[in-house]
Amino acid sequence: MAAEHVKVLIIGSGPAGYTAAIYAARANLNPVLYQGLQPGGQLTITTEVENYPGYPDGVQGPEMMQDFEKQARRMGADIRFGIVTAVDLSKRPFRVIVDEEKEITADALIIATGASAKWLGLESEQRLNGRGVSACAVCDGFFFRGKEVAIVGGGDTACEEALYLSKLCTQVHMLVRRDQMRASQIMQERVKHTPNIRIYWNTQTVDILGEDKVEGVKIKNTVTGEERVIPVSAFFVAIGHQPNSQLFAGQLDMDENGYIRTRPGSTYTSVEGVFACGDVQDKIYRQAVTAAGSGCMAALDAERYLSAQEHARRKEAGSVVS
Repeated sequence: MAAEHVKVLIIGSGPAGYTAAIYAARANLNPVLYQGLQPGGQLTITTEVENYPGYPDGVQGPEMMQDFEKQARRMGADIRFGIVTAVDLSKRPFRVIVDEEKEITADALIIATGASAKWLGLESEQRLNGRGVSACAVCDGFFFRGKEVAIVGGGDTACEEALYLSKLCTQVHMLVRRDQMRASQIMQERVKHTPNIRIYWNTQTVDILGEDKVEGVKIKNTVTGEERVIPVSAFFVAIGHQPNSQLFAGQLDMDENGYIRTRPGSTYTSVEGVFACGDVQDKIYRQAVTAAGSGCMAALDAERYLSAQEHARRKEAGSVVS
């Protein structure tokens, strides 16, 4: 069977992918978007979203992603359920395999595969996810103003989120697995000098307590073996994110953590005609609104790239006068 050819192929949904689809469709690029394993991305496992502009009363994460998808479809984007299982970026048009069988070629490729939070692996962690367990303090800390919360992690992200929570919550219990942090010295100093952040060294999270909401966390000191329960209303996991970029390993330039590198001020990757947007290339902000903004950038970059390619072809054919 001959491969299907498209102008713009978008891999991944979520705010970045859907926004790229909206802009690409309005530019008459007839984009095709494959939603991936988790249509809508991380926001589909988020409850209340209060910090996205345009929703004055807040919105449930899954509902917001349905709105994004509906708008993209209304603009004319071809949105399909399927998982991209292989890519070949060594030549143009780019070759993509969907669900290990369907072959598609594309003149431009927009990668919006996002990132996945790393979890501790506790049953209670997943059961209470969205009910007080969160992997984003900036997203969800607001709901626990004036309450005590716990956060696990020892890197810069954990310190940043602990400091953010300290401005909202009465007490932040910071659980660090080792006897020292991995965070930069300046971040460690800020945390240590914040009165309402208490650090627990050599601490393992045994369980998160509560049936329908977080009511406490059971911890264990790995040196003394002592166990204790801390009453908290929320439990934040800040042990890192894993960008969903494995599919492009060895074909695109990435940093040491697997985030796709893009040219500063753009979504251009190391391969001409391939663009990356959202959390797969953003390890700093990781917000829905910034992901949507970079999705817009990717579509505009792809449009300009394809326009330049078409101009060059016409010029070569003698139909364009310089």
